[in-house]
Amino acid sequence: MTDSKLNYVGPIPRTLAFERGRPAWWRRIPVAGLLIVGLPTLLAAIYFLLIASPRYVSEARFLVRSAGQSAPTSLGVALQGVGIAPTQTDAFAVHEYVTSRDGLAALSRRYDIWNILAPPGADAFSRFPRPWEGRSNEALYKGFQRYITVGYDSATGISTLRVEAFRPRDAQALTEALLSSSEDLVNRMNERSSADAVSDALRSRDEARQRLSLAQQELTAFRNREQFLDPTAAAAEGNELIGGLLAQVATLRADRAQLASEAPSSPQLPIFDSRIAAYTAQIASERAKLAGAAGSLAPKISIYEDLSLNREFADRELTQATAAVVTAEQEARRQKLYLDRIVNPSLPDEASEPKRWLSILTVFASMVLIYGVGWLVYAGVREHRQD
Repeated sequence: MTDSKLNYVGPIPRTLAFERGRPAWWRRIPVAGLLIVGLPTLLAAIYFLLIASPRYVSEARFLVRSAGQSAPTSLGVALQGVGIAPTQTDAFAVHEYVTSRDGLAALSRRYDIWNILAPPGADAFSRFPRPWEGRSNEALYKGFQRYITVGYDSATGISTLRVEAFRPRDAQALTEALLSSSEDLVNRMNERSSADAVSDALRSRDEARQRLSLAQQELTAFRNREQFLDPTAAAAEGNELIGGLLAQVATLRADRAQLASEAPSSPQLPIFDSRIAAYTAQIASERAKLAGAAGSLAPKISIYEDLSLNREFADRELTQATAAVVTAEQEARRQKLYLDRIVNPSLPDEASEPKRWLSILTVFASMVLIYGVGWLVYAGVREHRQD
């Protein structure tokens, strides 16, 4: 006789299942997530949607170039990045000035920057100074950087200037003042470069002119002292005279030789001899005037040639210096910088800053990222401890 076996297939009694009750709903709320993600996002929403003051942006675009310079190419900008560019883009000098203390000082001479950056009604976190900032000039310079942006397009060479303010007219006025002071800077740079280049050439030309005047005075004094306009010409005339006298002597000697052969006892032979002696004495006298004697022309010609050579060199130097002045002036005009306004400062009719929803979304995404990284670190540490 077999024993029968009964199997229970119904639900397990709750007393035997040891089932735990579900926790309360408030315990299932991720408190850490709310504190790390929700609270900052809520605060950001309250600030950007209810508190943040609107800011207006005035924009202007300009191009800094020289008369002989074209817009920089992409290759030129790439070469500048590695430090082997052939030329330096002149727009960067203007960029540095716009964001410098000198640029801020130029604005302060025309406008009350403190009043513009802290108008009535502006919130404490947008205006200057913020609660943790001081009221010194250095703090003003650092705070002003939040309201100004200068960009550069390497493909076109065009610079973009953006200035923020709490009133549209203030933004436009500040942008216009910065552009005007930048134009003054470019003009001053042109004046300095032109003055440096041309002044050296003018100084060299004046020195060459003085040397030419001194050489001319020395030559004139020599002519007055020696009573010769040109000793070289006088020597040429003396040589011509000596040549004529030698020709006469040769003719007389030929005639005397012929007469002596035909009539050795002719009474005209002594006449020929006296004439030949007179011509010979005259030739010796003229030769003494040219060289050999103390008052001859030879040393005078040497001095005259030196003075003439000095004057010729001074004249050539003056010609070259004058040409250098013309070249320097042309080069200065060719390298002269120009600030061309492509877009004048705009008058905004709508506030473009702050970007409220984008800022809120940025805060939310940043907090979610921080929370996710923190949770992963915490999970890794807990798993490591359990192992």
